[in-house]
Amino acid sequence: MALLQPGPGGRYLDATVGLGGHAEAILQASAPGGTLLGIDRDGEALALARQRLAPFGPRVTLVQGRYEELADLPGIGKGFDGMLFDLGSSWLQLDSAERGFSFGREGPLDMRMDRSTGQTAADLVNRLSERDLADLIFRWGEERWSRRIAWAVVEARRRTPIRTTTELASLAAGAIPRRAWPRHIHPATRTFQALRIAVNDELAGLGPALEKAVTLLRPGARAAAISFHSLEDRIVKQTWRGLEVSGRARVLTKRPITPGETEVAGNPRARSAKLRAVERAPLAPGRSARGGDSFGEAA
Repeated sequence: MALLQPGPGGRYLDATVGLGGHAEAILQASAPGGTLLGIDRDGEALALARQRLAPFGPRVTLVQGRYEELADLPGIGKGFDGMLFDLGSSWLQLDSAERGFSFGREGPLDMRMDRSTGQTAADLVNRLSERDLADLIFRWGEERWSRRIAWAVVEARRRTPIRTTTELASLAAGAIPRRAWPRHIHPATRTFQALRIAVNDELAGLGPALEKAVTLLRPGARAAAISFHSLEDRIVKQTWRGLEVSGRARVLTKRPITPGETEVAGNPRARSAKLRAVERAPLAPGRSARGGDSFGEAA
């Protein structure tokens, strides 16, 4: 909130609204007249966010979609006073065993953020060749033991298809030498991260979406992004540095803001979070900003 500086009457975009926690804080800070457009690809999360944000009435509009589609959303307009990207998976996804995101809860290997479309993690695990699976785990999970994990998966699926999160977690952990297990995360963490990114195609459009978001801000307005692993953070950092070099924005966080010990103690999932922010540059003399007054009808 300190970086976004929401104020009365502003127009805000939460590009990954999730369960509505950040959106609620922005709406409270922008009372009485501030408005917010919330986007999320997860229809189940949107339903819960709609309940949470109902007290704000017409000040909030929620739309199912992806942040990569910002330019195509009906009535989005320009002239936003602030934007937020909270990347990665949500509490709803991690805490729901049936969604298949968590190695600590037995459930089907799904991992789709939008369960109405696309292939599942089980599809990838049981169909990819050993080489392709190893490459996927290495690329999107940065897992040095990717080849051993892929071999273990392929050997196991010869006997029976791998269907559950706990099966995969056990295989991944067993493929990594115990002495090489990471100290602060489960040994299957990077494998699950890689599959989740691949299933949801999370990173392909992130850079262009961040760049597009800045063009939708009014001059002097700000955008912030919270990332949870190095692949995401690298894209945020490089995209916004590029905008600064081109003179289109000013980076506000030369180093990412990370949670302190107290926050991590109260919310362990925040331990890897990195917050970066950028401010759109003023318009050149003689140019005017094109604003927008409405977000269109609520979904």
